Amino acid sequence: MHRLMVASAGLLALSLPAFAADATVDVPMTAPGFDWTGYYAGLQAGYGWGRSEITTTEGAPFSITPDVGGGFVGGHVAGLWQFDQAVLGAEADLNYSSVDGMAQSGLGDTFGADIKWFGSVNAKAGFAMDRLLVYGIGGIAFAGIETSQTSGPGFDNTGTNVGWTVGAGVDYALTDKFVVGAQYRYYDFGSENHEAPAPFNDRDQSVKLNTVGINLSYKF
Repeated sequence: MHRLMVASAGLLALSLPAFAADATVDVPMTAPGFDWTGYYAGLQAGYGWGRSEITTTEGAPFSITPDVGGGFVGGHVAGLWQFDQAVLGAEADLNYSSVDGMAQSGLGDTFGADIKWFGSVNAKAGFAMDRLLVYGIGGIAFAGIETSQTSGPGFDNTGTNVGWTVGAGVDYALTDKFVVGAQYRYYDFGSENHEAPAPFNDRDQSVKLNTVGINLSYKF
């Protein structure tokens, strides 16, 4: 009996390395995570709301602040580079806009602000969790903004405002090529001076805007 036990123990000891080798081979490999490095192009759409401040720069001091709101749709391009879980890159976008609003003065004149288009050039930084990317974004913003006033024949003038933007968002890679996401942005388009024909007064007009939107991107 003692010899049988010793022989059995020896056979077990000899079989363990082979069993371990087989077990190692049979363990499935973990699939690699999504790589955010690449170039992207896509579309976005959403809604914006905010306020314009119109201040006369000649004649009697006067200011009025129309609220603005409306939709937008546009396109974007981006380049991203992933380092471990950190993602850095740049993004540019341009949007057609129907964001506008009006306010009436005590004298009965109607003052309007209309964002015809807006866009931005940005730096982007985020944290990747496989196919999920949470990021912050910010940069230089610009917009074509119309100021108007109705009194008699009325008057309107469009200028290009330049300011800044900052925001945050989340993207999710549906496949290795298509990415969907949502984003919030705050824009301060600065102030632009508009010369007005008589009998209207020259004015400065500034616009601050919040937007929420969704986006679809294709990774090249």
